[in-house]
Amino acid sequence: MFESLNELSAKLAATGYFIDPVMMQVVYLAARLKKPLLLEGPAGSGKTQLALSVAAAAGTHVERLQCYPGMTEDKVIGRFDESLQRLYMEFNKGQHESWQSLLSNLKGREFFRPGPLVRALECKRPCVLLIDELDKVPESIEAMLLEATSANQVSVPELGTIQGESTPFIVLTSNEERRLGDPIRRRSLYVRVEQPTPEREAEIIASRTPDADAAFHREMAGIALAFRNYSLEKPPSVSEMIDFANALQVLGTDHVTPEHRDVLLPFLAKTEKDRRHLLLREGFTSLLHDGARFAEKMAIAEGAEA
Repeated sequence: MFESLNELSAKLAATGYFIDPVMMQVVYLAARLKKPLLLEGPAGSGKTQLALSVAAAAGTHVERLQCYPGMTEDKVIGRFDESLQRLYMEFNKGQHESWQSLLSNLKGREFFRPGPLVRALECKRPCVLLIDELDKVPESIEAMLLEATSANQVSVPELGTIQGESTPFIVLTSNEERRLGDPIRRRSLYVRVEQPTPEREAEIIASRTPDADAAFHREMAGIALAFRNYSLEKPPSVSEMIDFANALQVLGTDHVTPEHRDVLLPFLAKTEKDRRHLLLREGFTSLLHDGARFAEKMAIAEGAEA
């Protein structure tokens, strides 16, 4: 997907996604060695966005398998279209020599509707296969992915083995709701993903709000750190901080004040408990002060480096 590390670095930065040099090398090695990339860490830390950004950088598309409790095998691999099979039986009534002949036709590939896994394997050009929040499904579904992640193929009882026409770049994410099994870990390159440092977050926000100045970007990153250090049920993610920064731009301001509290709470407080905390007399104001202090430290550090 990428001819060199420099190519990946430049194209990934062009999408507005910034990672440290070590992680950049791991992503490059995963792509070149055709190994799945397992990203594990808290929700909102940018795991899913990495897969989307790699696809954009490579000029390819994403086949996304969004995992959820109770997900069945046909959502992963695919299923036979029963309505089409019934239509075929009605149209070809009395034209088959035997029941076995009819069954063999009904189980033909033309009646099979592939799921994300099969679609990714059958792409002529490598795509990105995003298996998102794998920790939400039972071990049986996880085990079903082992064949694809190790042999680039999948077995469908009625169709046999479907061999990959290309090797997708596989990204698996986990928010650690349960521990993933060792087999999937052995097949993957493991990366622990945490929330970005304030400096990195300021850089990310700057890429999404290029018209704002550096002080605004540091302020946003400082507020993000202050909110994540606070005892919130649901701390703001990077994408929510980008939304927050864009909201301020729409309001025509480059600085957050306590007067902005009520209109901006929907961007940062996503549970009733968090909303009540931030509605306390000093809740929101104290976090703004903490954020300003963090931003000042960043400015001093940047000045010292310069």
